Amino acid sequence: QVQLAESGGGLVQPGGSLRLSCVASGSILSIYTMGWYRQAPGKQRELVADITRGGITNYADSVKGRFTISRDKNTVYLQMNSLKPEDTAVYYCKGHTLTGDYWGQGTQVTVSS
Repeated sequence: QVQLAESGGGLVQPGGSLRLSCVASGSILSIYTMGWYRQAPGKQRELVADITRGGITNYADSVKGRFTISRDKNTVYLQMNSLKPEDTAVYYCKGHTLTGDYWGQGTQVTVSS
């Protein structure tokens, strides 16, 4: 019922910035929270940030002060500043519903000089 499509990934130098976007379509009224997760090579997928329908945000300690999550109707954004090589990962958009979670296809973020 819910489809998520991420965009905005790419190659950036350390200290640079990127903005990821995730557009939700389908039964979007069923989404209570949306979030960004990432998975680095050899690592498990981890929460980066999420935001509730009421605008309450939550961040992983590793990105606090550098990343900002926001939501505008059917789109969620992740503004990433002061990027570090350890931020390199595939970033996934996630929609949380009462009956289950929906995932986007992922977008690659590579931070390298």
